Amino acid sequence: MSDTYNIDDGEAVEPEVLTLPLDAWHRARGGRMVEFAGYWMPVQYEGIIAEHNWTRTHAGLFDVSHMGQLYVAGEGVEAALEALLPIDLSTLKPYGPRYSLLLDEQGGILDDLMVTRWTSGFYLVVNGATKWDDIGHLREHLPDEITLTLMEDSALFALQGPKAFTALERVVTGEYPLSTLTFMKGGQFKLGGHDVWISRSGYTGEDGFEISLPAEAAAEIADLLCAQEEVRPIGLGARDSLRLEAGLPLYGHDLTSETSPIEAGLTFGINRRRRSEGGFLGAERVLRDLAEGTSRTRVGLTLEGRQAAREGAAVFAGNQQVGVLTSGGFSPTLERPIAMAYVAAEHSAPGTALEIEVRGKRLPARVTALPFVPHRYHR
Repeated sequence: MSDTYNIDDGEAVEPEVLTLPLDAWHRARGGRMVEFAGYWMPVQYEGIIAEHNWTRTHAGLFDVSHMGQLYVAGEGVEAALEALLPIDLSTLKPYGPRYSLLLDEQGGILDDLMVTRWTSGFYLVVNGATKWDDIGHLREHLPDEITLTLMEDSALFALQGPKAFTALERVVTGEYPLSTLTFMKGGQFKLGGHDVWISRSGYTGEDGFEISLPAEAAAEIADLLCAQEEVRPIGLGARDSLRLEAGLPLYGHDLTSETSPIEAGLTFGINRRRRSEGGFLGAERVLRDLAEGTSRTRVGLTLEGRQAAREGAAVFAGNQQVGVLTSGGFSPTLERPIAMAYVAAEHSAPGTALEIEVRGKRLPARVTALPFVPHRYHR
């Protein structure tokens, strides 16, 4: 859902803010609701820092049903998707999600997404803020014989944290145990008697799971999970601070159509065969950047003191502006401000001293290798 206006009878009308299947559930539990990506979503329940720390030590339940769940199928679907994504589907095993990128003709990033091979097609999860544009882009470029289905009757949860496995294993059943899933592996299970798709993945840097489930069962399954002593509901605020500590980019901030995958540090999203063969939308720029390098790159920055810097703040080396912040905030885990920025390549080495301008004042900062907090994926 975009922030644009619909035109009706010549008058500009603000677009309706949509509700998630769990809207009433969030409100009943004291969720503070805000508009995000065209939906009412909980930004916090008991407080961002408390929820952040709980997820780092226990397990947090995130409602991410605003994201787009798509199913793409039809004769020739692999070739059709490889014409759009820099992914090697020949090496993608069934039920194993893989990170990929949706690029425009100039090699700019339209979205980042997850791709999973299901029985006869591919399951895609795209960002909520871009899903309608993504659907339009895919429909424009996919052949007519390829079907694209928005899974509107499905909700999506993320259960994240070091005790996520313990909590989920207690209530899930399937043909094989949950323990068979390692990082970026998935499968079909039953949860509360409902058929669900579970992958061991997430957006916090912690071990955890993403669960696609029937929207009509969302409240029932949320109750079941939150009845486990390890689990509490967590809002958008902690989701953002967790992903920032994990060094994970957020589309619309750290990634845009002006950003190339290489300068964003997402070379791993360009599968090996595609780096040499090309043949995908935007390949010319991507292959050139791989061969020649880029003039700027995404880096982590740690700031001195306690004052956080936010998106849009200028980054300086002496009197020369060398970059701009794309994400920033206070790290509850490190107890200090951190940020991500694009800076000139010659100033991107870890340890480089820089300054960030906030309200006319220069704050000392230092380039830091990402992630800020080590990932704890279960491999």
